[in-house]
Amino acid sequence: MKVADIMTANPVTVNMDTELLLIKEIFDHVYFHHLLVEDDSDKTFIGVISDRDLLKALSPYIHTAAETLRDKETLTKRAHQIMSRQVDTVTPATDCNIAVQKMLDADISCLPVINDDKIILGIVTWKDFLKNYLKQQPSANISS
Repeated sequence: MKVADIMTANPVTVNMDTELLLIKEIFDHVYFHHLLVEDDSDKTFIGVISDRDLLKALSPYIHTAAETLRDKETLTKRAHQIMSRQVDTVTPATDCNIAVQKMLDADISCLPVINDDKIILGIVTWKDFLKNYLKQQPSANISS
């Protein structure tokens, strides 16, 4: 099986200068945990931001009674200040077993899917692999 068979195509992306306020709003309203960062000029992949990266960058006092101007200013940081730049990637033709091994070896939970020109085509996460695994299993009576 290939990554193309299970990846999420056309993932939500941001650019290097996107403010953390917008990134926070995206994560507050979606069910996924990773945003891919692309270069505005040529739409090539340049990094990943996880919801955990965002939480580390923001003040814990945002939107509380203890919030200060300094806390609010953390929302004006830019994507390039918190994104991971050295990221493993795969292509749609990558075998799923190789992709899973890459994720395990690097202790990561997603892989951007790009073409030879580094254009973002999709993303594959550990959840995609688990969903695919369950689809392949014969129906079983699973008790909780």
